Amino acid sequence: MGNPTDHADIKTMSFEQALKELETIVDRLEKGDVELEASILIYERGEALKVHCDGLLRRAEARVEKISLNQSGQPTGTEPLDVEE
Repeated sequence: MGNPTDHADIKTMSFEQALKELETIVDRLEKGDVELEASILIYERGEALKVHCDGLLRRAEARVEKISLNQSGQPTGTEPLDVEE
């Protein structure tokens, strides 16, 4: 299965899949019933999932367009949304 700390499988996950697993990890860590070594490993996986989700969100935001309106409020076209980095 490869090195468990490289988290290569995360790169192919959808946002929803990654978020669901991240929520499961947070829940396990909050319960506190995970041994120290396992908690470190799942925390690291959670960090990798968070980075992946952040990247997917940034790409989605970059594709969003805002609608341009004229003075009477009628749509005149679209333009890229300014996304703050």
